[in-house]
Amino acid sequence: MGRLIHFEIHVDDMERAKKFYGDVFGWTFEDWSEYAGTPYFGAVTGDASEPGINGALMKRQSPRPEPGQAMNGYACTMGVEDYDATEAKIISGGGTVALPKHALPGMAWQGYYMDTEGNVFGIHQPDENAK
Repeated sequence: MGRLIHFEIHVDDMERAKKFYGDVFGWTFEDWSEYAGTPYFGAVTGDASEPGINGALMKRQSPRPEPGQAMNGYACTMGVEDYDATEAKIISGGGTVALPKHALPGMAWQGYYMDTEGNVFGIHQPDENAK
C-alpha cells in the first residue's frame, strides 16, 4: 500500500522556516542533519495519538518556485480548528495568501498560502455549514 508517511518542505532559511511553522501550527523540530548529511529538521506536527503525519524541513537544493507559477508538486494541507485565527498567524508570520478562503460547500473552509520560503500550503477547517 502507498500510504503517505512523511513530508519534506524545502527551505532557504532554516531558522526562519522553523519559526514560521512553530508559531503558526505549534510544530516542534528535531535536528536530523547528521543522518541526512544536509541541514534537515524533523517536524513533529502533533500528538502521536492523533491522526496525521510528521515530516521535515530540509535545505533547498535548487531555485525556489517563481511567484505566480502554477503548482508543480504536492501541496500539504493542515487541519485547523479556527481558520481565521490561523490565517492571521500566517500573515503576521510573513506568509501571504495564494488562494483566498473559500467554501467547500457542506464540508469545510479551505485556502492556500505561501510560507516564508515561497512554498504553497493549505489550511482546512471542517464546517458542514460552509457555503
